[in-house]
Amino acid sequence: MKTRIILFFLACQSIVALAQDKKTPYLTKTLSGDAIKHVFVTTSGGSITVSGSQDEKPRIEVYITANNGFTPSNEEIKKRLDEDYDLNISVNGDELRASAKKKHEHDWDWRRSLNIAFKVYVSKNVSTNLETSGGSIHLDNLNGEEKFATSGGSLHIYRLTGNIHGRTSGGSITVSNSSDMIDLETSGGSVHADNCKGNIKLETSGGSLHLNDLDGKIDATTSGGSIEASNIKGDLHTGTSGGSVNLSRLACTLDTYTSGGSINAEITQFGKFVKIDASSGHVNLHLPKGGMNLNIRGNRVTADIDGNFDGTKDKDRIEGKLNGGGVPVDVDGGGHVTLTMN
Repeated sequence: MKTRIILFFLACQSIVALAQDKKTPYLTKTLSGDAIKHVFVTTSGGSITVSGSQDEKPRIEVYITANNGFTPSNEEIKKRLDEDYDLNISVNGDELRASAKKKHEHDWDWRRSLNIAFKVYVSKNVSTNLETSGGSIHLDNLNGEEKFATSGGSLHIYRLTGNIHGRTSGGSITVSNSSDMIDLETSGGSVHADNCKGNIKLETSGGSLHLNDLDGKIDATTSGGSIEASNIKGDLHTGTSGGSVNLSRLACTLDTYTSGGSINAEITQFGKFVKIDASSGHVNLHLPKGGMNLNIRGNRVTADIDGNFDGTKDKDRIEGKLNGGGVPVDVDGGGHVTLTMN
């Protein structure tokens, strides 16, 4: 069976097939302005890019390379596509659909396999549903409901607003300048989040977390990596099952934990409470002056308390009210706990 390329596009659209290198598409299809509102892309190995850039003409591009990274001739690509793949591109109303699938999953010669990648340039107000079995996913400058997953590649998210839901089974995640509902997860890679706002959920099963300039309700956890966070506002819940936690310039409610490393936290402005649990590590906590209800426990506790304290101070515990009481500060450290104030 010939490769099926289904093309139901609006008038005045065209296909351009080009002699391909790694930076030149094998196939380009122009799209009509703001007509596309929903993008569905599936590929068995290549990467997927969807961009809402106003500087680009609306179009979809197909890039094809061999499994070893070498770019075959157009004749060889066409022959392999005809024999081994179903490549489909279609537009129906406001929906763009593109897919690349192997014809013979159970009788496959990896030496003939192709990486088929898609790049889509559309208007900003577009929702997506994207899936690749191994490539990375790149999204930028979109507003809508974005759902995407890869079995092994990385996720790159820039300037998205709306409901953002992404998964990778092993790659890293980078998200920046995005807002509203953000839910991203990787089974093993690191997570970098910068300049984001809203309800933010970030999870990795083994990589590290790097958080900077976040504002909102933030839930960021890792099963084994370290955590670095700076300039956080709102509510922060973050923890790791084994690494260290380093937090600076926090103006938020804080709930953090580690099962194996130490915790260093600098709070410049209180939220609703401070809760820190380092079951076997040290804790260094820097707080602003003010009223607090202190409940500090550790193998040894050292505190530089500035103000009127009413309570109990022992070598391994401090419990009582500072300056008449106020924000609950609860610290449980398995090692040495050091408390300082501005």
